[in-house]
Amino acid sequence: MNGSWLLSFVGMILGATHGSQGKEDTLFQEQLSRDILELDGPWREIQSYCASRVLPLPKVSTLQEWETFAVKTRERILDEIIFAGEASLWRDLPLRVEWLDTLEGGGGYRIRKLRYEAVPGLWIPALLYEPEILEGKVPAVLNLNGHDPNGKSADYKQIRCINQAKRGMLALNTEWVGMGQLQGSGYSHYKMNQLDLCGTSGQGVFFLNAQRGLDLLLSLEHTDPQRVAVTGLSGGGCQTIQLSSLDTRVRMANPVAGYSSFITRVQHTKDLGDSEQTPTDLATLADYTHLTAMMAPRPLLLTYNAKDDCCFEAGYALPPLVEAAQAIYDLYGEKNRLHMHINHNPGTHNYLLDNRQAFYHMLGRAFFDRDEPFDGKEIPCEQEVRDFETLKVPLPEGNADFHSLALELAKDLPRGNPFPQSLQDLETWQQERRTELESLVRYKDMHVKAKAVETIHIEEMDVCHWKLMFDSSWTVPVVEFSRKDAKSTVVLVKDQGRASAVNEVRFHLQSAGQVVVVDPFYFGESRISQRDFLYALALSCVGDRPVGLQASQIAAVCRWARKSSAHKNVRLVGHGQRASFACLVATALETESIQELILHQSLGSLAEVIEQDWSVDKEPSFFCFGLLERFDLTHLACLVSPRSLSFQDSSDRLKKEMAPLRALFENLSLD
Repeated sequence: MNGSWLLSFVGMILGATHGSQGKEDTLFQEQLSRDILELDGPWREIQSYCASRVLPLPKVSTLQEWETFAVKTRERILDEIIFAGEASLWRDLPLRVEWLDTLEGGGGYRIRKLRYEAVPGLWIPALLYEPEILEGKVPAVLNLNGHDPNGKSADYKQIRCINQAKRGMLALNTEWVGMGQLQGSGYSHYKMNQLDLCGTSGQGVFFLNAQRGLDLLLSLEHTDPQRVAVTGLSGGGCQTIQLSSLDTRVRMANPVAGYSSFITRVQHTKDLGDSEQTPTDLATLADYTHLTAMMAPRPLLLTYNAKDDCCFEAGYALPPLVEAAQAIYDLYGEKNRLHMHINHNPGTHNYLLDNRQAFYHMLGRAFFDRDEPFDGKEIPCEQEVRDFETLKVPLPEGNADFHSLALELAKDLPRGNPFPQSLQDLETWQQERRTELESLVRYKDMHVKAKAVETIHIEEMDVCHWKLMFDSSWTVPVVEFSRKDAKSTVVLVKDQGRASAVNEVRFHLQSAGQVVVVDPFYFGESRISQRDFLYALALSCVGDRPVGLQASQIAAVCRWARKSSAHKNVRLVGHGQRASFACLVATALETESIQELILHQSLGSLAEVIEQDWSVDKEPSFFCFGLLERFDLTHLACLVSPRSLSFQDSSDRLKKEMAPLRALFENLSLD
């Protein structure tokens, strides 16, 4: 009897406790899930932010001023963007070409199969269409292709090359990384950023893919170096303007539906390009308006489609480019060398008959004597188009790709950044490393303006919803839970966003008394509603870094929380790989306002991003250019010392990596 009564009593107590906790969790969930930001607010903010940071075209009044600018800009883009890191060695390697078998054409030309090495270990399959009879010097065309899985076997590209050969020209049809024969996971364009993380430009692979083709054409006996053209559709059009504006050996260019200004791109989401179209920091040196103008005074045909269903629609994409370029062509007195063609039939994303014939006419104007008739009408050759297998070019076994190149680069990283050997050396080491880290992640000491949206008093707790505005550019949502007996403040960030943080809020509220839950850039409610990772790429292109922005915002929240509270004791907690990474960077750089850092489910090493073959479209914040070249998580942890750092739910890899820090770091725990 007494035993039964005791069991019943305990059951009543547990049931009441469970019911109380359930009620409290419902309250937490309601408050954490409530929208604070305006609909699409983060999307509009990043559009405005990126557009405002695109470098404008310089105001020049003389040809000398322009040429000084153009020469310096070409040099800086090549040195600082295209050929950064190991790519600076790739650019100087000799051209390697292997000629294979020959296919007979349909009359008057032949097709020679070949492969050339773009970067060490990465061979590009290609086809050279050449006239059967070659005498003297003739025009040559580098034919690039875009995002077409058929690659070099695309029928519209074959027809274009055949027509060039039938007109007595040399036509090189190259494969593009990720397309045609070079399809596969390791060639995905979003894997290029694995090289960026290692401090080597992934863009350099794309650029050398095209530039080695140009080198090859110019090496041929019958190529007239004064009559070399480049053309391509879509991604091939983007490659065309990148290569042609930066390599003046190109004498004429025709990008087709290939690009728009960075300002246009962030305003028209369908124009946002892949990694190779928005390389890190390019917009800090030049917009695509600059690249277009840098073609002057060489002949340029800008082809766009009136109803483009993919990207770069003529009505909005073309005018800013023409306006920028026309002024520079006028300075040269060569306004008639800048041409535009808008396709209306079919008007969609294409390089079909109308656009091809516009290119043939442009070749006639640029490369042939105007006193001699040049027929720009297409020569019918549909029956001469070959299938994919027939045009296949043998490639070496184990041909390199972005992933294999990155694995090779990462083997010896980080480099040149040894740990301090003693506690006496630690402070000096930290000062030097913080300066370097701030530069790498583009950290900013942000000013916070807080606006209370709503405050609710529930029993012994206040719940306040805040908008925190940073430097008049970014707005971040915060939910603050406070009890009167608060002893410390926990600032909480979670991968899945604050709406999923009920358990964490309950736990930390019991121990600390005050919990500030924040969704920094790319988390929770601050996630970009449309094409999110492409805007993250755009952010890097204009000179910022996603993880740097996240860390700057988190650090600013911690400063605000410390200043606002009576106890001044702030603990930062990150849940998940992304949150842990951003919080670790924030704590490494914010030395005053964060007394303790607790991380859950952290990566063991930044090298895992490459080892596990991640791509930037899935986790853009991890691909900070050059970070792994100089820092791993262990180095960031050293910057937290002597404050307390705890890795919860840590992997064996993390425990192994952190073990050498024990002697330097008394307040390091690995659970």
